[in-house]
This record gives sequence, structure tokens and C-alpha cells, in this order.
Amino acid sequence: MLQTMLLDPVRILIDSKQDTIEAGAALIRDNQLVAFGDEARQEAQQHGITTRALPRALLAPCLVDPHSVLDQPFGGPAETLTSLCRAAALAGYGQVALLPRGTSWRDRVDRLIGIHGPDDGVRLHLWGGFSLEGLGEQFSAHGDLLDHGAIGLADDVHCPPIALLQRALVLGEMGTAPLLVAPCDRQIQGDGMVREGVETLRAGWPPDPVATESLPLGQLLELQRQHPERRLRLMNLSTATGVQQLRSATVRPQASVCWWHLIADNNSLQPTETGWCITPSLGGPEDRLALIEALEQGTLSAVAVHAVPLDEEDCLLPPGERQPGLAGHHLVLPSLWNELVEGRNWSAQQLWNALSFGPSRLLGLTEESLQLGSNRWLLFDPEQRWRQSRFLDTAPKAANQPWEGRELVGKAMACGLMTPENHCD
Repeated sequence: MLQTMLLDPVRILIDSKQDTIEAGAALIRDNQLVAFGDEARQEAQQHGITTRALPRALLAPCLVDPHSVLDQPFGGPAETLTSLCRAAALAGYGQVALLPRGTSWRDRVDRLIGIHGPDDGVRLHLWGGFSLEGLGEQFSAHGDLLDHGAIGLADDVHCPPIALLQRALVLGEMGTAPLLVAPCDRQIQGDGMVREGVETLRAGWPPDPVATESLPLGQLLELQRQHPERRLRLMNLSTATGVQQLRSATVRPQASVCWWHLIADNNSLQPTETGWCITPSLGGPEDRLALIEALEQGTLSAVAVHAVPLDEEDCLLPPGERQPGLAGHHLVLPSLWNELVEGRNWSAQQLWNALSFGPSRLLGLTEESLQLGSNRWLLFDPEQRWRQSRFLDTAPKAANQPWEGRELVGKAMACGLMTPENHCD
């Protein structure tokens, strides 16, 4: 059943250029925005449309995820295109960009074909593989990938060889398309799983040196300085040292941070919790605070979900043997609202800059906004209480979701792209 309702009063965020409207009104008919303010009230009265008073709720543009992983888009045991689009929309995400990692690495044009979201629903974007099979040895056909729909070029969660990146930037076949690179050195990291520190040693986790990020980041920032015309993007900064390096850069590229690094640190998790096993490695409280401050100040540009869905069998493996990563688009907005808006007095506009407007800019896309005649909206209630369970019909399929059984506060009540009654399958 499609949504038809007058929201009055409700808080409204139109776009990145306007302040939040307090005690506003919005008319939604058949999931589309029809009118705002007095015009909405008058039209609803004329047609006898039910009014819902939600003074604390927020009507706002859809969120944007600049990078996540989907290994098997068709028939995957953990997540598929259909389940991902449904879970993303129910969480308020209107756009998701997928990294090239997959059972068939998306480094050739034929591997981009057929991967798209439902019509008038979640927009899926594909990062094309920077190197063949993500091995960092040979270039993929950069121009062909970009000509056939890739939003930009990327590899995996570790940095390709700097010499290969330098050649690519000199040749410039990517033109003005973004090149997304993770400042993470696989050799320095070794078997390290949690960022080095007293807490890591106390918990008995293999330490991951700060140099895993700081050394490749320094090289990437130098490449950006030498080639300011290229749109280098940094993926998943995770340390206070990395933040300081980025802040001091002569030419500062846009950079993302994974939502989990803003919520958790190695001093706040129990030893058995799911959130330890993640790349880049989880840091300490000082890292988390530095990342939050960098996001607030604009040093960091965007928050990524960076979902890595795993099935039940994968999650049974010991942490050192399973693929690192978390899933759960529906957890991002509630947790960051509580951490940043309720906990640090951010405005709704600041949070949307991190979760929607900034990610759009990182991808080189037009920012999301509320427009009449559009179904691209979400309604968020910061006071709704609910219990996290991956076994709910509305939850993602992935088994590696944190906080199983925990009561959370704040939830996307509805989204014009999809509602529980309006499945994409």
C-alpha cells in the first residue's frame, strides 16, 4: 500500500542550502511529495487526507552510501541485489555505490552489465576495478569502464602499488572521474587486527601499526599534490594520525570514514562482539574523537556504510580467518543521530552533510534534495524504540550485523522509495 498522509507538524530539511524548517507541513500522496506548508494543509483538508502530527520527526532527503561490497549480486547467500536494495531503502538510503570486489571482479565492461536497482528506487552505482582482478599488477581498461557506466575507479581495502597509481595519474585515462584508494598497506598490517595500543595488548588482539595507514597516506597525498587535476578520493580513514596528515595536506583530497569508526573503539567493545573484525582496524578513543572532529570541521567529506555482507557459515570462522567487515545500513542513521546530534549537539543539516550531501559530492553526483513530484524522501523518528534483530523481515540478510538483540533509539519510519508493503522483489 502506498503512503498517503499529511505530516503536520513535522521538521523538514529540504536540501544542503536551507536550514531545517521547524513545525512545517508536507503532503505525501502515493509516496510522492505533493506540497509543503499551508498549501499542503489546504489540499489535505480538501481531499480528507489523514493528518499525522510528528513534531520530533524529520522529513529529509535520502542518504547516500559512497562504497559498500556485494560479492554475489545474483543468488548470493549473504545478500543479493534485491535484498540490498530493499534493506537500503528501508534504512533511508537512496543511492549505494558498490566496490568492484566480487566473485567476478568488476574490472571488465561485461561485468558491469545487469547490475542496477529497481526503477524509481535505490540507485546503484558501480566502481570499476582499477587493476585486473584487484591484484595491483595491470591496469584494467579505465576508459572503457567509465564509458560504460562505472562511476569511477577503485580497488579493494588495501592500497595498490604507488608506482602503478602514479602511472595511472600521469596517463590520466580516468579524466575527471574519481579514483578511490584506501590508504592501507597490506604488508605493514600483516596479521594485525586491531590498531596498536595498550587496550589492544590487554585484549590480546594482534596489533595493527598506525604506519599501516600513515605511510601510504603520505604517498597518496604527495601524488595528489603532484596531480591536483585528478580527483583522488581516500577511502575509510581511521586514525588520528591520518586525520592530522590530511588536515596538513597542501592539496586535500576528499575522504570518507566508515560509520563504525565513529561509534566504536577498542576501549568500548566486549571481547566477543562482532565489531572487532573490520578493515581498516578499529582504533582507540582518541582516533574516534579525531575522526568525529574531522567530519565536523569538513576535513573528512563523507560517512560510508562500507557494508561487507557475510553469511552464517562465514561468521562461524575465527576472526583471523573470516573476511573482515560489518553489514547493516539500517543501523547507521540511528546510531549517528544518537552519537552526534543527541550527544554532540550537531544539527540535522550537519548530519545529513555527512550521510547524504557529502557522499554525493565525493561521488561527483548531484546532491539529494526534497522535490515536489518525487519519491526520494525519508521520514526519521529520533525517539522510536526498537530491537535490533537480523531475523526481522525488514532486516538485511547478512549475518555479520552488530548489536543483535540490543534496544536502539531512532528509526527510519518510512521512505518514498520503498515501504514494508512495497517490496522491490
